[in-house]
Amino acid sequence: MDNPKIWLSSPHMGGTEQKYIKEAFDDNWVAPLGPNVNGLEADLESFLREEKKIAAVSAGTAALHLALILSGVEAGDEVICQSLTFSASANPIVYQGATPVFVDSEPDTWNICPDALEEAIKDRIALGKKPKAIIAVHLYGMPYKVDEIHAVAGKYSIPVIEDAAEALGSHYKGQNCGTFGPMAILSFNGNKIITTSGGGALVCPDEGLKKRAVFLATQARDQAAHYQHSHIGYNYRMSNICAGIGRGQMEVLEERVAQRRAMHAFYTEVFSDVEGITLLKEPDEDYFCNHWLTAILTESFEQREALRLAMEEDNIESRPIWKPMHLQPVFKEAPYYGGGIAEDIFDKGLCLPSGSNLTDTDRDRIRSAVMKFLNL
Repeated sequence: MDNPKIWLSSPHMGGTEQKYIKEAFDDNWVAPLGPNVNGLEADLESFLREEKKIAAVSAGTAALHLALILSGVEAGDEVICQSLTFSASANPIVYQGATPVFVDSEPDTWNICPDALEEAIKDRIALGKKPKAIIAVHLYGMPYKVDEIHAVAGKYSIPVIEDAAEALGSHYKGQNCGTFGPMAILSFNGNKIITTSGGGALVCPDEGLKKRAVFLATQARDQAAHYQHSHIGYNYRMSNICAGIGRGQMEVLEERVAQRRAMHAFYTEVFSDVEGITLLKEPDEDYFCNHWLTAILTESFEQREALRLAMEEDNIESRPIWKPMHLQPVFKEAPYYGGGIAEDIFDKGLCLPSGSNLTDTDRDRIRSAVMKFLNL
């Protein structure tokens, strides 16, 4: 295997990250606070618009945990969660001692199904367990059905927490993902569209809730000369060094979105004449996807696995779609509502190399591997 590795989604530096990091070292701001943290939060607020406030934290998972706490989720509560997602969407529910209630996807965006969502809400209310929150995911950067989901949530007065970990730069009807619910989360993990090495952000509706989030994320220390704590806190604040990477990354965010979308266009052309293989794409002009990852549906589990292994043989990384949470051993006792859409997508779906730093040579290798597999 002499060819260099083509990764699914690797970090892509823009060139100015080291300037911000150097400033942090020069000024000795090597701590979970400082100018870069403040600057990154301001950069994100400017990008998202909608008068949102940002709290930069150590991970998207930390942001979601804080969102649940701020939503009043406690032990014994229930929280509805999209099943077709990464485990980090569901794990913080359990951190709070609450129970996840999983809901199936719909086939257009692969995100939470409005009909199954309402079925779940009605049934949980009938059982005396009205859900405290709904976690809706913009899977692989594709906006969920915003109007339909928020209409259902509003009907039953249940807040929606947007998991926009994969969706920075995506929008629906011109409004950025991460700004539709009262709170949302972003991720800057090393494989995301921009990165802070590790990190995330909580999107808040106002300054008051942001201050509460930062208080909890910095060990919930009371105002006192000594160390006094009246609440359980967490060590969740982002470091000034990581935030410096993020400030440099924000300068190239629009470019990265364009490059990811160009990779999706490349795959659209590659598979244009191939029967039985379809791409996850925007349902209509209301949707704008950053295409963080380009994902396809094959005709069967066997075809998906054969293609994945054929690409692996050429040192090209691809990855099955997230295994639905209701199929995970750790969540085997959790309630589930819907049919088999998520399971079918998992069985037949594959994520393809989508990095913004892929070259023409990389694309030629990917095309050749696919064509060889398809005997074209």
